[in-house]
Amino acid sequence: MSRSYRKTPICGYTCAESEKQDKRIANRKFRRESRVAIRKDKEPPISLKQISNIWDFAKDGKQYLRKSTLAKYPELMRK
Repeated sequence: MSRSYRKTPICGYTCAESEKQDKRIANRKFRRESRVAIRKDKEPPISLKQISNIWDFAKDGKQYLRKSTLAKYPELMRK
């Protein structure tokens, strides 16, 4: 994989590599809330969005890179 390149020119807004740890925490919280609700005979949460806020994650979204930017910084297309 030493010469692999991205196929689509999309990068995150911040320096964070991934949101993997944030997603793990959010899913653990969701499963915990579901188990507690079922034990108390309540309706469990329907979606993950009810439990966690995606705006608190490490990245702030993604952006498409322009051709002029890619010409200047070709290393952005490296994986």
